[in-house]
Order: sequence, then C-alpha cells, then structure tokens
Amino acid sequence: MELSEVSARLDEKLAVPAYADVDASPNGLQVGPASGSVEHVAVAVDAAVETVERAAEAGADLLLTHHGLIWGGLDRVTDTHYRRIRPLIEHDLALYVAHLPLDGHQELGNAAGLAGHLDLVNRAPFGTVGQQWLGQQGRLPEALSASELAATLETDLDTGGEHVQVLDFGPTELRDIAIVTGSGVDWLDEAVESGADALITGEGKGKAYHEAREAGISVFLAGHYATETFGVKSVQSLLEEWGLETTYIDCPTGL
Repeated sequence: MELSEVSARLDEKLAVPAYADVDASPNGLQVGPASGSVEHVAVAVDAAVETVERAAEAGADLLLTHHGLIWGGLDRVTDTHYRRIRPLIEHDLALYVAHLPLDGHQELGNAAGLAGHLDLVNRAPFGTVGQQWLGQQGRLPEALSASELAATLETDLDTGGEHVQVLDFGPTELRDIAIVTGSGVDWLDEAVESGADALITGEGKGKAYHEAREAGISVFLAGHYATETFGVKSVQSLLEEWGLETTYIDCPTGL
C-alpha cells in the first residue's frame, strides 16, 4: 500500500484534522518521503531512538506512535531532534503520529480501550479540549473498592512494575468512572461535575490532592505509558485488517 494512502486513511479514521487547532503535536505523517510504499508497520507509544531502532530491526517501513517527535513547532534539527530524526532517515523509516486523536477516539482511543478493558457499561464521551473529546466515562458492572480497582489496574496494565497511586477520597464503593489517559488530572473538575466516583488517568499534579479531597472523588494514577498502550494496539488491529504486517514495540517507562 502506498504511504500516502495509509496516511490518508488513518487521518480520516482518526479524525486527525479535527484536532489541528487544539493539539501541540502535529498529527499525521511527521517524517517521511513524498512517495513510498508500506508493507510492514511497527506501532509504539513513544517515538524515541529505541523504538525507531527496534522498528527498523523488525523490518518496518512505517512507525506509528502516540507521542511523536515534534511539539509546538520545529525550528532547528539539532541535539535531541537530530538524534531522533537521524535514525528514521538512515533506516528509510517513516513516522506517523496520532496524539490527541488517539486519546479521544471513541472506538480506537486510549480511554475507550481502558473503558472496554474494565467492562464499563453505559459508556459515553468525557473530557473536552476545545470542541473535541479526550476521554470516556461509564459504569462498572459491579462496585469496587479503591483498593480492588487499583489492584485490577496494577494487574492488567503495563506499569513497568510500579504501583498505581490512589487518592482515595471517593465513596467506599466505586461505580461511575471517568477516564482521561496520560496527563489527564486537569479534567478532575469535569469528572466531579459528571457525577463520577473516580477519575482514572496516568499521572498527577500536586494540586490534585486537595482538589480531590475537597470534592470527595478518588483519583487513580496508573502511569502515563500504561494507560496509553490501548490506542496504538487498536490501530495495529485496524492496519492488519487493511492487509499490512505489523509489530508492536513495548517499551514501558514505569511513568
């Protein structure tokens, strides 16, 4: 399949243009030739020297990641940017990035994947940036305590051996869950307004402790990486349906 076709189909499926004005990441094809073909796609959470090298070793033509190499524009290709872009060019490996589009997609996104993994019912979009969705909310089929939900997350997610941190200020029995993966604690107020018992995200900020305590809501910090493996895995399945060979590159950070 032509690289241009793969990119265009992904852009459409993930609604990439809709996030252009609200995402610091330039989504879509970040590094690649004007023309070229793709037979093998490697997918990973992060674009970094390690994932680029491992994608090249796997024989991939394209690396698809959630976190790309460019944030807020690129003025010079030096230092870190040079070290990361150079192996892409040396290995003739293209890079496609889906940041916020792969957070908010209600079928293929990170939050949707985690919600499905937890068997949430009555699922609905949650958390907005501009006019776009970032997460998902739903209801646990059976109530869980904070310790039970934390144990489930630790068992099922690729946390790199790290414990899930819990701000246990919600009700004793948790049912209604809001999810914004990665760095999603800024959507705590929206979770409270939605009536959620808990917010699951990746990493926190100091202010979240008192805000959660005062609002009576629990917050689960399950790791930025751990909560954001779902999207690229979902896209991996989609690419296989398109007839492309794929490789998943797991590179947990413990963060």
